[in-house]
Amino acid sequence: MKNLFQKWNQVSLVKQILVGIIIGIILAVTIPDAAKWVSIFGTLFVGALKAVAPVLVFFLVMHAISKHRSGQKTNIKSIIALYGLSTFLAGLVAVVASFLFPVGLSLGAGAEDVTPPGGIVEVLKTLLINIVDNPINALLNGNYIGILTWAILLGIALRNAADTTKNTLANFSDAISQLVKWVINLAPIGIMGLVFNAIVTNGLSALLDYGKLLLVLLGCMFFIALVVNPIIVFINIRKNPYPLVLKCLRESGITAFFTRSSAANIPVNMRLCENLGLDEDTYSVSIPLGATINMAGAAVTISVLTLAAVHTLGIEVDFGTALILSVLAAVSAAGASGVAGGSLLLIPLACSLFGISNDIAMQVVGVGFIIGVLQDSCETGLNSSSDALFTATAEYAKMRKEGKEFSINA
Repeated sequence: MKNLFQKWNQVSLVKQILVGIIIGIILAVTIPDAAKWVSIFGTLFVGALKAVAPVLVFFLVMHAISKHRSGQKTNIKSIIALYGLSTFLAGLVAVVASFLFPVGLSLGAGAEDVTPPGGIVEVLKTLLINIVDNPINALLNGNYIGILTWAILLGIALRNAADTTKNTLANFSDAISQLVKWVINLAPIGIMGLVFNAIVTNGLSALLDYGKLLLVLLGCMFFIALVVNPIIVFINIRKNPYPLVLKCLRESGITAFFTRSSAANIPVNMRLCENLGLDEDTYSVSIPLGATINMAGAAVTISVLTLAAVHTLGIEVDFGTALILSVLAAVSAAGASGVAGGSLLLIPLACSLFGISNDIAMQVVGVGFIIGVLQDSCETGLNSSSDALFTATAEYAKMRKEGKEFSINA
């Protein structure tokens, strides 16, 4: 048994996860009732990730800021620019695809237990409230805007602290990082439970009536992941982008697909950046920031579903107005929460651009929840994997400009 365990540990984490996926599918298809207990592993895995992620972000960011020296350069500005560009282009791709392949919806009863933001002012208001949230409350509720704010402020305040204080902070940061590694090592079992539960609970029959809508949504996301993002990466690093793109999709996107939470995938991205040899001072800030504002998948969802409602209602829309939608979708997507289904609640905000009533918009949200089995999983996979992708891109681009050699550990 010990030898078997050692051989299992020698297998790469991605291959271990694939084994977990296969076992989860087999159990769900063959003995769903007898294997119900398997789903608890998925619940525990996601719960553990969500529990450790806020504390990890808080200490890593605070430690990174506190040891930052005056004049020391990071790539945060470049990374934020890449996040914004990718999110805008995602909205634009979704708009073009919706014009080329218009989709209609069968609008029925919508979701009733959700409250969308009433306008862009409300989104900004919520953002400001989250910034000034109590730090303990932010940690308890996974408010990453609040966590980032307090971590940055405390990090700045601790820049002039004694070395012993900074060493203590570094020790806490290292200890929490070790806890995260232990949790991630349980990913194969956790994802097995998530796959099993997804198939048993939802199946695929509910998706058949929404095949065309899903094709447009997922087609846009795959196009962004495999065409748009690689072009952005190539322009910056002037090397074949696909080894880096595929590595990020493989090691971050697969996990995010099943957890359906950018926030829960923060520890996974931290580990990926560490394996890529990136600067911890940079990725300890850019990864949690990306989980909050880098939402290309959310921009696709908002644009496609909004224009599907527009087509269904027979509203005439010129391309200029649709272009404004892509900008609005990008801005709104940055306000989407890093939890499952967070982007759907911003659809009414986009629908208001075309004078669509909130009642009808909420029915569109209801459709979004129906197809969310695949839509939200792919959206999160795209969002979260590109956090690590653009963090690496910015650092490699900086090295290229400085004339330094670099290689992608694919």
